Amino acid sequence: MERRNTEVLIIGGGVIGASIGYYAAKSGIEVTIIDKGDIACGTSSRCDGNILAIDKEPGFDSQMSLESQKLVKQLSKELDLEFEYRAPGSILVCESEEEMIAAQSWVDRQKKAGLSFKMLDRSDIKQESPYFADDLLGGLECETDSTINPYLFTYSLFHGAIHYGAKVKLRCEVKGMRRNSETGLFHVNTDQGSIIAKKVVNAGGVWAPYIGNMLDLNIPIKPRKGHIIVASRNMPVGMRKVMEFGYLMSKFGKERTVDEETDKYGVALVFEPTESQNFLIGSSREFVGFNTKVDLDVVNCIARRTIRFYPKIADFLLIRTYAGLRPWTPDHLPIVSPVEQIPNYYIAAGHEGDGISLAAITGKLMTELLQEKSETIIPTHPIRFSRFQNVSTIQT
Repeated sequence: MERRNTEVLIIGGGVIGASIGYYAAKSGIEVTIIDKGDIACGTSSRCDGNILAIDKEPGFDSQMSLESQKLVKQLSKELDLEFEYRAPGSILVCESEEEMIAAQSWVDRQKKAGLSFKMLDRSDIKQESPYFADDLLGGLECETDSTINPYLFTYSLFHGAIHYGAKVKLRCEVKGMRRNSETGLFHVNTDQGSIIAKKVVNAGGVWAPYIGNMLDLNIPIKPRKGHIIVASRNMPVGMRKVMEFGYLMSKFGKERTVDEETDKYGVALVFEPTESQNFLIGSSREFVGFNTKVDLDVVNCIARRTIRFYPKIADFLLIRTYAGLRPWTPDHLPIVSPVEQIPNYYIAAGHEGDGISLAAITGKLMTELLQEKSETIIPTHPIRFSRFQNVSTIQT
């Protein structure tokens, strides 16, 4: 009989792989995590750090986020390494009567689903920050939203996973994979040698389709590029996450009333104060393959959009800009699921810009799936891989 090296092999050293590794190892599963680079060297180090429900579709999507928020709060107490956890809530601001009407509908739907949402009027917005533009009509608030440092969060989860016995191999690139039909074991060839595993979790993010192709599996994930500006704070512009209501339309591909360039780059205001007293400002959404080079046209567009909502910060110091790739799926929901046609093969990818938000719930759920539990922390049907059974290959 062949001798396996590990019970579960997790491919991907980002926040999703780290979370699965932590929860699985904590539950007593023998785990090995590998990545072709270093910890959090991809998307998890090129994003903001929000655990949001405010931008999730009411229903399953928002409930999944709410459960993840609860888990992250718990992790802030049980993990040894701090990751700058705060829970100040977040707001969406509106610049037109049409957006205010849409915001009221959004709040009504979220409250009906049991979430803590409320409308904000013009005076509420002014109290939030004196730097806001005078013509903003109001917005909405989600009280439960929290924020973390995504880089530290990933490291903290890895530290916890190793504490519970997980093994981590870095700079270990997968070159090929096959499943032995007789033993059911996976033979994974890497540039550091072969690994034999009983179960494999593909947590490769934007690279998940590449890993899937090794077993003739079509995973409909496509990289979506996003830019972020880091600006220096010299005054307390705001204490919590702010987005424009148009962010929701940009995220879900809805039509917006904006200029051509803003629409082209999918730009919408995202403003996040960090614990280090700087600001993260975004956002953009583009399909440009695996190109992560900073595009100054996009950066300028984000800056103009920011000044529209915060006209008084036009002279703030820009520290740096960066761009990352978000693993997009056609229905904007992740894949957290076993693959029926390949026993003991699992996918945990496709979170797009919600990887930080949904990392904890993904790790918890995937551990339950690995244990083959009949009852799970959230329903699994909406995020099963089988929903894409008839989706053709997406070219990148």
